[in-house]
Amino acid sequence: MDQDLTNTYKNLVLKIGPLANTNAIHRSRLSNTDKLALVVTEKIGTMGFFAIIFFWTMLWFGWNVVMPQNLRFDPYPAFVLWLFISNLIQIHLMPLIMIGQNIQGRHAELRAEHEYKASIKSEKGIEILLEHMEKQQTLILILLNKIETLEKKSTNSFRQ
Repeated sequence: MDQDLTNTYKNLVLKIGPLANTNAIHRSRLSNTDKLALVVTEKIGTMGFFAIIFFWTMLWFGWNVVMPQNLRFDPYPAFVLWLFISNLIQIHLMPLIMIGQNIQGRHAELRAEHEYKASIKSEKGIEILLEHMEKQQTLILILLNKIETLEKKSTNSFRQ
């Protein structure tokens, strides 16, 4: 009986195979530019980077408003240089962040596929166990019937 379960489970493992490490697969598929896009997405898309840009802008603005006229490098109200630089930063970083998000999306899809396969494997394993338990229950009922029959025979033979 245990042999049936082992063979069935072995067949399941052979049919479905071992589950792959999705993180390793994802990393192996990344090109150098993909890795760069991910680093930019992970570093630029943080509150720390936002704080740096915010304080840099406040420093730029404050310096050019408060300092003496001869120390100002981008006098109020122009700020054209800062506007140009900030636009360049945005123009270059936005596509990189979008690329990084696409790569992260592919990784999420790969993880979802892995979880689906793991669920299928678990479901098949549970089905095998349920079949095994049903077979055991049938065998137990057969044994109980035989025991009852033997008890009746022994009781009848004892009475005679």
